[in-house]
Amino acid sequence: MKKIESVYISGLGAIGSLYASLIYDTESTGLYVIADRERVDRYRHYGVIINGRKYDFNYITPDVAAEPADLILIAVKQNNLDESISAIKRFVGKDTIILSLLNGITSEEIISNAYGMDKILHSFVVGTDAVRQGTDASFKNSGRIVFGSARGSLDDEKIKQVKDLFERSGIGYTIPDDIIREQWWKFMMNVGINQVSAILRAPYGVFQNINEAQELLKMASMEVLAIAERKEIRLTTGDIEKHLEIFKTLTPDGKTSMLQDVEAGRKTEVEIFSGAVIEMGRELGIPTPVNDMLFRMIRTIEQMY
Repeated sequence: MKKIESVYISGLGAIGSLYASLIYDTESTGLYVIADRERVDRYRHYGVIINGRKYDFNYITPDVAAEPADLILIAVKQNNLDESISAIKRFVGKDTIILSLLNGITSEEIISNAYGMDKILHSFVVGTDAVRQGTDASFKNSGRIVFGSARGSLDDEKIKQVKDLFERSGIGYTIPDDIIREQWWKFMMNVGINQVSAILRAPYGVFQNINEAQELLKMASMEVLAIAERKEIRLTTGDIEKHLEIFKTLTPDGKTSMLQDVEAGRKTEVEIFSGAVIEMGRELGIPTPVNDMLFRMIRTIEQMY
């Protein structure tokens, strides 16, 4: 088995910073952060602080010629995905593995249009409470990366290579039998808690303690469940309860990515959450009144910045 030696990360937000720090601390692995010149200058000027420690990452700009990466982690927001796909172009080789840590259920297909599905493992992050303010990031729970092959093979060589890297770097992971089903499980969770938390300005503690907040996220999630059933994705109401159990393990004052976006006045990912639910609902003839409302509320909030 080939050992992953070089890891390139596109996106140094909360999630990117978390995994960059864990991999950087593994001396046997070469880590590079891909960023444009303006971002690199900002990172070097202000410093990147993760859990109170300053990290002097190796930065590389998209225009630099370099050896292909063994692994590329894409950790940007959906509205920056096209930019990231372009930025990694010089670093994608014949044997490069690409993991997208984005929310939603569409990023792998979009990336594959540029580089082919053979380079991609489906993946997502769950159970982390990472937050970012400026160039500073912090987390108490690093969570885990759930990843696998859409082809359903647990013996895929790429899976073995990534598994080895994660174990060397102390990164929690799960390799499910059905990664597509698990991505829909995470999608349903995001549709519920991300959007409701952004509107209520509610950290995780609200969903741990207030029944009405839990009911709101369940209402949004049930519309995803109805669509998944029509698409023969094996989700159940028990999966929604599983979401609530995970939230109970997170730091009460931790915040979802969408709440962080709203508080910072940034564009949210509402289009890949309720926007996607609404579109699929229309195609399948399934009503989505809760997500219709959430979409309009969040779009209004964005325009009120």
